[in-house]
Amino acid sequence: MRTTIGRRLTGLLTGALLAAGTLFATAAPAQAYDPDPSVSTYYRDTDTCPCSGGTLTDPFDGTYFAHDAGGTAVKMELNDAGWFIGKVEFHPNDEKLWVYDTKNDGDTFYVAVGYSSGGSYHDLGTFSAPGTSETVDLTVKDFDIPDGAYVDITVYDGEGRADLIAAARGTGGAVA
Repeated sequence: MRTTIGRRLTGLLTGALLAAGTLFATAAPAQAYDPDPSVSTYYRDTDTCPCSGGTLTDPFDGTYFAHDAGGTAVKMELNDAGWFIGKVEFHPNDEKLWVYDTKNDGDTFYVAVGYSSGGSYHDLGTFSAPGTSETVDLTVKDFDIPDGAYVDITVYDGEGRADLIAAARGTGGAVA
């Protein structure tokens, strides 16, 4: 009788552990990219813009930078094993950050933005695309960055600015 009860108890415990494991496995956060995605970074002097085409072309919506004297625009394309997984753009005209996630893979990346002006560094926060089931997820942030400020764009694989992927620096426009 003890053997039968022991087997039943073992079976119940095993089933409960498997069910709990399944529950935790489905609730776990997405895995980080490993290795990190490769990044191609493009800069445009917006004195000579409007700019589009060439290396600014991509399979989702291309990129267009407007004229803004003294500005340096930035486009960062992220690729993972040949897949275009996203892009980050800084537009000096209107000081906008565009973050695109273009692969529904259960993972995202995080973009920290800050600028240097007047001898101080100003952290504007960390942003990511919303992570829906859409083909392209997009977040656009509109900042108030002083003319001529250096704008730092840093891409991370993990929340909390963990696992650095790449960094770039643009410049806010309208420098006299």
